[in-house]
Amino acid sequence: MQQVFWLDTRYDREAGRDAAGRYAEMLAANIAEFDGTWGDIAPVGFACAAWRVATPPISSPGLVRWHRRVLSASCVRNTWDGSMTARVTLVSPLPEPLTANRTWWRDRGWQGWPEIFGQFVEPAQQDLAKAPHVRATLLVDAPLPLEGLPAAPDGPDDDPADAAHRALAVMVAGLNELLSPLVAQLEGVS
Repeated sequence: MQQVFWLDTRYDREAGRDAAGRYAEMLAANIAEFDGTWGDIAPVGFACAAWRVATPPISSPGLVRWHRRVLSASCVRNTWDGSMTARVTLVSPLPEPLTANRTWWRDRGWQGWPEIFGQFVEPAQQDLAKAPHVRATLLVDAPLPLEGLPAAPDGPDDDPADAAHRALAVMVAGLNELLSPLVAQLEGVS
């Protein structure tokens, strides 16, 4: 199965100042992200805060890493029922109506997604000044299962690092189960 998300624990240990790792340091520095989640009977708010701290822009590079087609990934509490919703933006090929007939192209030098060392990137300002760009994306909004999420700690003194790591592992597994077939299809892997 294609891995779309993973935890880079090796980098985390190597980049940390002590045995706890870099993510534990990021948690301590961004403990305010967890305000309102301590002791919550639903683990969703705590898990979403753990995700925010483990991903850009708070943590770059993040403990959570993702496939080259993933531009952004966030998790939020669904306001309707309190469940967890993932929002993931993926790089996509152009939709078929744009590739079936290229009359719209008309020698204008249209460009797609630039890649640097295989990674999709935003075009540079100098490139945007030279040629038009058309970059397709897919926006995935999907529920994530709550099974396996740890309970929210009662407070910051309860050492939230272990619970945050466990929450991230559950979320990564859920996202991989959901998105691996989609990304494999986009990559042309059968």
